[in-house]
Amino acid sequence: MAVALPGTGSDANFARRAFGSACAAVDLPFLAVEPDPRRVIGSYRAALDDAARSGPILIAGISLGAAVAVDWAAQHPDSVYGVIAALPAWTGADTTGCPAALSAAFTAGRLRADGLEAVLTEMRASSPAWLAEALTHSWTSQWPELPSALEEAAAYAWPEPELLSRVTAPVEIIGATDDPVHPYAVAERWTALLPHATLHSITLDELGADPAILGTRGITALLPRRTPTP
Repeated sequence: MAVALPGTGSDANFARRAFGSACAAVDLPFLAVEPDPRRVIGSYRAALDDAARSGPILIAGISLGAAVAVDWAAQHPDSVYGVIAALPAWTGADTTGCPAALSAAFTAGRLRADGLEAVLTEMRASSPAWLAEALTHSWTSQWPELPSALEEAAAYAWPEPELLSRVTAPVEIIGATDDPVHPYAVAERWTALLPHATLHSITLDELGADPAILGTRGITALLPRRTPTP
């Protein structure tokens, strides 16, 4: 089974659009996890624990979901078939300079001060249409717990280099070369630290045009790596 974990403030709908079609193309059972905004990380880990009871799983994560994916993979090496880590945002527990953490904390503060509709209006005015549409859907569905979810994400301790070095499963890293919130340099560093990682490059325009590019690049690259050569 493939289990997809959304990014901060995102939802199962976007994760399904990103990875669902690639899984369907190879008849791979697929679950997109709907985050519980009251306990985002806990809901991700619980979903992985449940799925792994039936056998090794393929974990596909975006941003925060990618971090939870590699963290869980390091702790459960016998339960992981492989990992797709899209748009990693940071390395290490000290997130003082992490753009994703700073953005999540700022947005949470604005939501608490001004409410959902005002912040949605500002977000739509400053975001590409595809991102504005996706976040409007997910933020609305997670309201009124959304500020707590964003604060949890902002406080999350991203994987340390030592943890990344312990991931034994193959990992496909997908980085966007023009994404300031998820710097491409982080994707490059994860690729260097993970023992069995391959890096794939996309642009935000490509992601916006078709989120399924994450599954196309990641899942279709990972499966052949796990197929024994005759």
